[in-house]
Amino acid sequence: MKKIIILIFLISNSFNAQILDEKDRAQKINEILKYRFENILPDLMDKTDIDMWVLISREYNEDPVLKTMLPAEWLNARRRTILVFYRNKENNTLDKLAVARYNFGENIISAWDKETQPNQWLRLNEIIEERNPKKIGLNFSKYFNIADGLDKTDYDEFMSNISSLNKKKIVSAQKLATAWIETRTTQEMEIYKQIVTITKQIINEAFSTSVIQIGKTTTTDLEWWMRQKVTDLGLETWFHPSVDIQRSSEINGDHLRSFSNRPSENIIQRGDLLHCDFGITYLRLNSDCQQMAYILNDNEKDVPYYLKEAFKDANQLQDILTSNFLHGNSGNEILLNSLKEAKKKGLRPSIYTHPLGSYGHSSGPTIGMWDSQGGVVGTGDYPLNYNTVYAIELNNTSYINEWGRDIRIMLEEAGFYGVDGHRYVNGRQTQIKIVNPK
Repeated sequence: MKKIIILIFLISNSFNAQILDEKDRAQKINEILKYRFENILPDLMDKTDIDMWVLISREYNEDPVLKTMLPAEWLNARRRTILVFYRNKENNTLDKLAVARYNFGENIISAWDKETQPNQWLRLNEIIEERNPKKIGLNFSKYFNIADGLDKTDYDEFMSNISSLNKKKIVSAQKLATAWIETRTTQEMEIYKQIVTITKQIINEAFSTSVIQIGKTTTTDLEWWMRQKVTDLGLETWFHPSVDIQRSSEINGDHLRSFSNRPSENIIQRGDLLHCDFGITYLRLNSDCQQMAYILNDNEKDVPYYLKEAFKDANQLQDILTSNFLHGNSGNEILLNSLKEAKKKGLRPSIYTHPLGSYGHSSGPTIGMWDSQGGVVGTGDYPLNYNTVYAIELNNTSYINEWGRDIRIMLEEAGFYGVDGHRYVNGRQTQIKIVNPK
């Protein structure tokens, strides 16, 4: 059968992004999973000093970590699914077992014959006893929601069916679960370039006169256009897009309102400074991007210089933040060092950068929140590791004399942190986009 490839032709960009059909997507996902199980997981288990990791889920109530391990053909766990990973570092082996009625795809084999041992929990206990691990990691965590996927019923059942000795071996698998979620492979980063490109192409089209009719199109219209565009391309988004306006005629612009209080019928006019927050999901990875555009007035041929200067300040804040990305430093250290440096340079910064990857708001070090600029307890104490991706999300406030008010330049770009330092996955916005109604 001939492969079907959807070609996206979007304006303002000559790149033709190729979106795989469902069958090829599944093949790619399974290839990546196989590599991660064989090459990433053993090292992560060694690094976090957990030799047995037990993940338990029931259908439609999946542990967020287990959900990232599902074979592409599975959209949910089946019945009660229990995964056991046992790492023997001395022999350099990793047992990948499913205490389930079925093989867990091609990577994890079923280790439960119900006819031989009718009780699933007792079979799990047998596997533990046979391997006699030093530590048994379970997914529970006070601060890391994605690493807290073991529900109370399954925890209680597990605890009532293992020996007193093995109960003493139980530890939180938070560090291992977080490392699994945050670590990216070379192949995944190649995919990430495509994801970010598609995301920005959609924004480019949205911020154009092919979509915006001045004096008629509302911010809500634009949000739903972006949402529909994603659906039409056979993709998904992990949050509803948002579009807002700052303009000289308003004391408080949309950027100062909460999402729920943002006016739904804000009509786009000449002289408006537009901002969008938008992301997509593709091949189990997520983008998160904020960019800005300006609608030229009748007598304008370019973005006003004072808006350009404000935008440069926001780019400078990005540079300050990413220069403070140092391996092993906590999210709080990166945040506070960046804010201190930015304020010394006369900026008025706010930083709320988060891990990005298997989830939009993923696991890893939280580098500020919009309402926690003094640091974040728990997730902000987690260290920066190599081969991880972040939504470099922030804003800088500037006073515009010509408008008689403050504005905020709000930016968000996907960034990768590796042994060579930080780099943007696929560039960043350095100039405000121009929308020229002519």
